[in-house]
Amino acid sequence: MTSFSQILNNHPSASWDSAKLNLEAYLQRIDYQGSLAPTIATLRALTLTHLDAISFENLDIIAGESIDIDLLRVQKKLLGQGRGGYCHEHNTLFAAVLERLGFAVQGRSARILMGTSEQEMTAVGHTLLNVQLNGSDWLVDVGVGNVGPREPIELKAWNQVTQAAWRYRLDRVARHWVLRYWREDGWFNIYQFSDEPYYRDDYAHHNYYVSTHPASPFTQQLVAQYNGATVRYALTGLRLKTFLPEQPVQERLITVEELPEILRSLFRLQIDEVLAEKLMNAVRLK
Repeated sequence: MTSFSQILNNHPSASWDSAKLNLEAYLQRIDYQGSLAPTIATLRALTLTHLDAISFENLDIIAGESIDIDLLRVQKKLLGQGRGGYCHEHNTLFAAVLERLGFAVQGRSARILMGTSEQEMTAVGHTLLNVQLNGSDWLVDVGVGNVGPREPIELKAWNQVTQAAWRYRLDRVARHWVLRYWREDGWFNIYQFSDEPYYRDDYAHHNYYVSTHPASPFTQQLVAQYNGATVRYALTGLRLKTFLPEQPVQERLITVEELPEILRSLFRLQIDEVLAEKLMNAVRLK
Protein backbone atom coordinates (compact mmCIF):
# COMPACT_ATOMS: atom_id res chain seq x y z
CA MET A 1 0.00 0.00 0.00
CA THR A 2 1.36 3.41 -0.97
CA SER A 3 1.95 5.68 2.03
CA PHE A 4 0.91 9.31 2.17
CA SER A 5 4.56 10.38 2.33
CA GLN A 6 5.33 8.38 -0.84
CA ILE A 7 2.43 10.08 -2.61
CA LEU A 8 3.72 13.48 -1.54
CA ASN A 9 7.29 12.72 -2.58
CA ASN A 10 6.08 11.70 -6.06
CA HIS A 11 3.85 14.75 -6.45
CA PRO A 12 5.08 17.48 -8.87
CA SER A 13 5.14 19.94 -5.97
CA ALA A 14 7.84 17.82 -4.30
CA SER A 15 10.33 18.80 -7.01
CA TRP A 16 11.73 22.29 -7.49
CA ASP A 17 10.91 22.64 -11.21
CA SER A 18 14.63 22.74 -11.98
CA ALA A 19 14.10 21.89 -15.66
CA LYS A 20 13.00 25.54 -16.01
CA LEU A 21 16.20 26.84 -14.42
CA ASN A 22 18.63 28.92 -16.46
CA LEU A 23 21.71 27.65 -14.65
CA GLU A 24 24.14 29.67 -16.76
CA ALA A 25 22.31 32.91 -15.94
CA TYR A 26 22.30 32.05 -12.25
CA LEU A 27 26.03 31.31 -12.15
CA GLN A 28 26.72 34.54 -14.01
CA ARG A 29 24.49 36.52 -11.62
CA ILE A 30 26.40 35.33 -8.55
CA ASP A 31 29.77 35.30 -10.35
CA TYR A 32 30.41 31.66 -9.48
CA GLN A 33 33.19 29.81 -11.29
CA GLY A 34 33.84 26.89 -8.93
CA SER A 35 32.96 23.21 -8.95
CA LEU A 36 29.39 22.10 -9.60
CA ALA A 37 29.81 18.61 -8.14
CA PRO A 38 27.20 17.85 -5.44
CA THR A 39 29.61 18.04 -2.49
CA ILE A 40 29.62 19.94 0.79
CA ALA A 41 32.39 22.17 -0.58
CA THR A 42 30.21 23.14 -3.55
CA LEU A 43 27.18 23.67 -1.32
CA ARG A 44 29.18 25.96 0.95
CA ALA A 45 30.69 27.92 -1.95
CA LEU A 46 27.34 28.42 -3.68
CA THR A 47 25.71 29.61 -0.46
CA LEU A 48 28.45 32.17 0.16
CA THR A 49 28.47 33.57 -3.36
CA HIS A 50 24.67 33.70 -3.52
CA LEU A 51 24.54 35.78 -0.33
CA ASP A 52 27.35 38.05 -1.53
CA ALA A 53 25.48 38.77 -4.76
CA ILE A 54 21.74 38.83 -4.01
CA SER A 55 20.16 40.82 -1.18
CA PHE A 56 16.98 40.28 0.78
CA GLU A 57 14.21 42.81 -0.01
CA ASN A 58 10.47 43.40 -0.35
CA LEU A 59 10.55 46.34 -2.76
CA ASP A 60 7.91 45.02 -5.17
CA ILE A 61 5.34 44.80 -2.38
CA ILE A 62 6.04 48.39 -1.32
CA ALA A 63 5.86 49.50 -4.96
CA GLY A 64 2.40 47.94 -5.29
CA GLU A 65 3.43 44.86 -7.27
CA SER A 66 2.54 41.23 -6.54
CA ILE A 67 5.04 38.51 -5.64
CA ASP A 68 4.92 35.31 -7.69
CA ILE A 69 7.25 32.46 -6.68
CA ASP A 70 6.90 30.49 -9.89
CA LEU A 71 10.52 29.75 -10.86
CA LEU A 72 10.32 31.60 -14.19
CA ARG A 73 9.07 34.75 -12.43
CA VAL A 74 11.70 34.46 -9.71
CA GLN A 75 14.45 34.11 -12.31
CA LYS A 76 13.22 37.10 -14.27
CA LYS A 77 13.41 39.28 -11.17
CA LEU A 78 16.50 38.00 -9.33
CA LEU A 79 18.58 37.09 -12.37
CA GLY A 80 17.30 39.23 -15.23
CA GLN A 81 16.51 42.44 -13.35
CA GLY A 82 19.37 42.43 -10.85
CA ARG A 83 17.00 42.46 -7.92
CA GLY A 84 16.69 40.57 -4.63
CA GLY A 85 13.74 39.03 -2.87
CA TYR A 86 12.54 37.49 0.35
CA CYS A 87 12.69 33.93 1.68
CA HIS A 88 10.19 32.32 -0.70
CA GLU A 89 11.99 33.76 -3.73
CA HIS A 90 15.58 33.17 -2.61
CA ASN A 91 15.11 29.61 -1.44
CA THR A 92 12.85 28.62 -4.34
CA LEU A 93 15.64 29.67 -6.70
CA PHE A 94 18.42 28.12 -4.63
CA ALA A 95 16.55 24.82 -4.24
CA ALA A 96 16.12 24.60 -8.02
CA VAL A 97 19.86 25.20 -8.47
CA LEU A 98 20.74 22.49 -5.95
CA GLU A 99 18.26 20.02 -7.44
CA ARG A 100 19.65 20.66 -10.92
CA LEU A 101 23.17 19.93 -9.67
CA GLY A 102 22.14 16.62 -8.10
CA PHE A 103 21.71 17.55 -4.44
CA ALA A 104 18.92 15.91 -2.42
CA VAL A 105 16.98 18.94 -1.19
CA GLN A 106 13.69 19.24 0.68
CA GLY A 107 11.76 22.23 1.94
CA ARG A 108 11.13 23.11 5.55
CA SER A 109 9.05 25.88 7.11
CA ALA A 110 10.02 27.81 10.23
CA ARG A 111 8.32 29.91 12.87
CA ILE A 112 10.16 33.23 12.89
CA LEU A 113 11.20 34.31 16.39
CA MET A 114 13.55 37.28 15.83
CA GLY A 115 14.56 37.59 19.45
CA THR A 116 11.46 36.19 21.14
CA SER A 117 11.47 32.96 23.16
CA GLU A 118 11.01 29.60 21.47
CA GLN A 119 8.02 29.23 23.81
CA GLU A 120 6.18 31.86 21.74
CA MET A 121 3.70 30.45 19.22
CA THR A 122 4.40 32.32 16.00
CA ALA A 123 2.99 31.25 12.64
CA VAL A 124 4.75 28.83 10.31
CA GLY A 125 5.71 30.64 7.14
CA HIS A 126 9.45 31.05 6.58
CA THR A 127 10.96 28.95 3.78
CA LEU A 128 14.27 27.17 4.41
CA LEU A 129 15.97 24.10 2.98
CA ASN A 130 17.21 20.72 4.18
CA VAL A 131 19.99 19.13 2.13
CA GLN A 132 20.93 15.48 2.64
CA LEU A 133 24.59 14.86 1.95
CA ASN A 134 27.05 12.15 2.98
CA GLY A 135 24.60 10.67 5.46
CA SER A 136 23.92 13.98 7.21
CA ASP A 137 21.20 16.62 7.04
CA TRP A 138 22.22 20.25 6.56
CA LEU A 139 20.29 23.43 7.21
CA VAL A 140 20.63 25.74 4.20
CA ASP A 141 18.97 29.16 4.14
CA VAL A 142 19.87 32.00 1.77
CA GLY A 143 16.62 33.85 2.50
CA VAL A 144 16.59 35.04 6.11
CA GLY A 145 18.18 38.43 5.62
CA ASN A 146 21.07 39.93 7.52
CA VAL A 147 20.91 37.52 10.49
CA GLY A 148 21.05 34.27 8.51
CA PRO A 149 23.87 31.74 8.34
CA ARG A 150 26.29 32.24 5.48
CA GLU A 151 27.10 28.55 5.20
CA PRO A 152 25.26 25.24 5.66
CA ILE A 153 24.92 24.06 9.27
CA GLU A 154 24.83 20.35 10.02
CA LEU A 155 21.62 19.34 11.76
CA LYS A 156 22.85 17.98 15.05
CA ALA A 157 21.84 19.04 18.54
CA TRP A 158 23.79 21.80 20.28
CA ASN A 159 25.88 22.41 17.18
CA GLN A 160 27.76 25.71 17.55
CA VAL A 161 29.63 27.01 14.50
CA THR A 162 31.63 30.07 13.52
CA GLN A 163 31.16 31.36 9.98
CA ALA A 164 33.63 34.10 9.09
CA ALA A 165 33.02 36.65 11.86
CA TRP A 166 29.60 35.34 12.91
CA ARG A 167 28.56 32.62 15.38
CA TYR A 168 25.49 30.37 15.27
CA ARG A 169 24.05 27.64 17.45
CA LEU A 170 21.53 24.99 16.48
CA ASP A 171 19.67 23.56 19.47
CA ARG A 172 17.20 20.70 19.69
CA VAL A 173 14.24 21.69 21.87
CA ALA A 174 11.53 19.02 22.18
CA ARG A 175 10.63 18.15 18.57
CA HIS A 176 12.03 21.33 17.06
CA TRP A 177 15.31 22.84 15.99
CA VAL A 178 16.06 26.37 17.16
CA LEU A 179 18.58 28.49 15.24
CA ARG A 180 20.35 31.13 17.32
CA TYR A 181 22.79 33.89 16.38
CA TRP A 182 25.40 35.46 18.68
CA ARG A 183 25.17 39.22 19.11
CA GLU A 184 26.88 41.66 21.41
CA ASP A 185 24.13 41.18 24.00
CA GLY A 186 24.02 37.36 23.82
CA TRP A 187 22.25 34.62 21.86
CA PHE A 188 19.45 35.85 19.59
CA ASN A 189 16.71 33.43 18.51
CA ILE A 190 16.16 33.53 14.74
CA TYR A 191 13.56 30.81 14.18
CA GLN A 192 12.45 27.29 15.04
CA PHE A 193 11.40 24.47 12.71
CA SER A 194 10.58 20.77 12.69
CA ASP A 195 11.70 17.92 10.42
CA GLU A 196 8.38 17.94 8.55
CA PRO A 197 8.83 18.44 4.79
CA TYR A 198 7.07 21.31 3.03
CA TYR A 199 6.40 21.69 -0.67
CA ARG A 200 6.04 24.35 -3.36
CA ASP A 201 2.26 24.37 -2.99
CA ASP A 202 2.68 25.11 0.72
CA TYR A 203 5.01 27.98 -0.04
CA ALA A 204 2.59 29.44 -2.58
CA HIS A 205 0.04 29.85 0.22
CA HIS A 206 2.64 31.24 2.64
CA ASN A 207 3.83 33.67 -0.01
CA TYR A 208 0.33 34.97 -0.71
CA TYR A 209 -0.33 35.64 2.97
CA VAL A 210 3.03 37.29 3.68
CA SER A 211 2.89 39.50 0.58
CA THR A 212 -0.73 40.66 0.91
CA HIS A 213 -2.00 40.52 4.50
CA PRO A 214 -2.15 43.92 6.23
CA ALA A 215 -0.58 42.45 9.39
CA SER A 216 2.45 41.11 7.53
CA PRO A 217 5.66 43.03 8.30
CA PHE A 218 6.43 43.00 4.59
CA THR A 219 3.30 44.94 3.63
CA GLN A 220 3.83 47.59 6.30
CA GLN A 221 7.23 49.04 5.43
CA LEU A 222 10.19 48.78 3.10
CA VAL A 223 12.76 46.14 4.05
CA ALA A 224 16.21 45.54 2.56
CA GLN A 225 18.97 43.48 4.16
CA TYR A 226 22.48 42.43 3.17
CA ASN A 227 24.27 39.47 4.74
CA GLY A 228 28.00 40.05 4.25
CA ALA A 229 31.09 38.26 5.52
CA THR A 230 32.37 41.18 7.61
CA VAL A 231 29.51 43.69 7.60
CA ARG A 232 25.73 43.45 7.48
CA TYR A 233 23.10 46.06 6.67
CA ALA A 234 19.40 46.30 7.48
CA LEU A 235 17.12 49.01 6.13
CA THR A 236 13.61 49.22 7.61
CA GLY A 237 11.68 52.15 6.23
CA LEU A 238 14.30 54.90 6.40
CA ARG A 239 16.16 53.47 9.42
CA LEU A 240 19.53 52.05 8.38
CA LYS A 241 21.44 49.72 10.72
CA THR A 242 25.02 48.54 10.24
CA PHE A 243 26.20 45.40 12.03
CA LEU A 244 29.87 44.66 12.66
CA PRO A 245 31.10 41.59 14.59
CA GLU A 246 31.20 42.03 18.37
CA GLN A 247 30.39 45.75 18.10
CA PRO A 248 27.37 47.89 18.97
CA VAL A 249 24.89 48.39 16.16
CA GLN A 250 25.34 51.63 14.21
CA GLU A 251 22.05 53.30 13.34
CA ARG A 252 20.93 56.37 11.42
CA LEU A 253 17.94 57.76 9.57
CA ILE A 254 18.42 58.29 5.86
CA THR A 255 16.44 60.77 3.79
CA VAL A 256 13.88 59.80 1.17
CA GLU A 257 16.18 61.26 -1.48
CA GLU A 258 19.05 59.00 -0.37
CA LEU A 259 16.95 55.84 -0.63
CA PRO A 260 17.59 54.79 -4.27
CA GLU A 261 21.37 55.19 -4.03
CA ILE A 262 21.50 53.39 -0.67
CA LEU A 263 19.66 50.45 -2.25
CA ARG A 264 22.07 50.44 -5.18
CA SER A 265 25.31 50.81 -3.24
CA LEU A 266 24.87 48.99 0.08
CA PHE A 267 22.35 46.40 -1.08
CA ARG A 268 23.69 45.93 -4.64
CA LEU A 269 20.26 46.21 -6.24
CA GLN A 270 19.44 47.50 -9.70
CA ILE A 271 16.92 50.28 -9.13
CA ASP A 272 15.66 52.07 -12.23
CA GLU A 273 14.11 55.52 -12.06
CA VAL A 274 10.53 54.25 -12.27
CA LEU A 275 10.98 51.93 -9.29
CA ALA A 276 12.94 54.58 -7.40
CA GLU A 277 10.07 57.05 -7.75
CA LYS A 278 7.50 54.47 -6.62
CA LEU A 279 9.56 53.58 -3.56
CA MET A 280 10.19 57.18 -2.56
CA ASN A 281 6.49 58.00 -2.87
CA ALA A 282 5.52 54.93 -0.84
CA VAL A 283 8.00 55.70 1.93
CA ARG A 284 6.76 59.28 2.16
CA LEU A 285 3.27 57.94 2.89
CA LYS A 286 4.35 55.55 5.68
